[in-house]
Amino acid sequence: MTIRELFILILPVFAVIAVGVALRRLRWIEEVSEPSLIRLVVNVCMPCLVFDTIVGNPALRTPGNLLVPPMAGFLTTVAGFAVAYFAAKRIGLGDAREVRTFALTAGVCNYSYLPFPILGGLWGAHAQGVMLVHNMGVDTALWSVGMLVLTGASPLAGWRRLVTPMLASLFVSVAIDTAGVSEYVPGLVRSLAHALGVCAVPVGLVMTGASLADYLDHPIELLHRNVAIAACVVRLLVMPALMLCLARGLPCSVELKRVLVVEAAMPAAVIPIILARYYGGQPLTSVQVVLATTCVGIFASPLWIRAGLAWVGVS
Repeated sequence: MTIRELFILILPVFAVIAVGVALRRLRWIEEVSEPSLIRLVVNVCMPCLVFDTIVGNPALRTPGNLLVPPMAGFLTTVAGFAVAYFAAKRIGLGDAREVRTFALTAGVCNYSYLPFPILGGLWGAHAQGVMLVHNMGVDTALWSVGMLVLTGASPLAGWRRLVTPMLASLFVSVAIDTAGVSEYVPGLVRSLAHALGVCAVPVGLVMTGASLADYLDHPIELLHRNVAIAACVVRLLVMPALMLCLARGLPCSVELKRVLVVEAAMPAAVIPIILARYYGGQPLTSVQVVLATTCVGIFASPLWIRAGLAWVGVS
């Protein structure tokens, strides 16, 4: 696939984020409704998407696609936090909250809303199913190590946050698929999961734009040169290189290699903005990281995907 074709595939994803910005600026999505819509996406639509994509997916009947992907997701995300924390200590941020928020935000890639449609467009549901299992490790790292990085809380408090509808849906879906009883799942359940699951990515992308929109009222505050440069170096240079080395050297399935290549190319995730709001971080720092890596990522991501597939040796 050419760079132009990859760019055409990725551009609509960013366009949906822009729609979310416009809807928030028009006040069609009010600030008071944002938490409810985000909870709907995270606690209902995404678990249904997980169920709909995993149950009956033949790619997940290979043991290697159930064990290795979560481990890879966890390790690469924790490595991202470490690299980002090291960078944050060296760019002159004002206080510990900013350092911690930078480490969390730059450390985790956009691992769901952006790569899901890209993987689906390139390789279909098989790759998407492996991505969701891989993301079980990312979620575990985010809600345990990531929350400890952001809040400085005790390890026990971090691990308690792992009990989420998303992880519950992952375990149930994998158990059904592994046991070979997916054909016995009632059609009504499958239809309901599909109907709600297809809403997850578009609504999530719209809410991503809505979360960013309010910060556009003061554009000068969004331009922090050191934060922008360091974030792009961590998220769009160092971490892609490390993840592609892992994808090349790891004895794993082709599907996982594809997932690692695509996720390596992604900008920073948006969920740390929300976490910074509710858990005592610095939301502005998080927004600065997300905007910088997203703007650069529009052009860098297709290049990384193209180069990464060729270097790792998959197509």
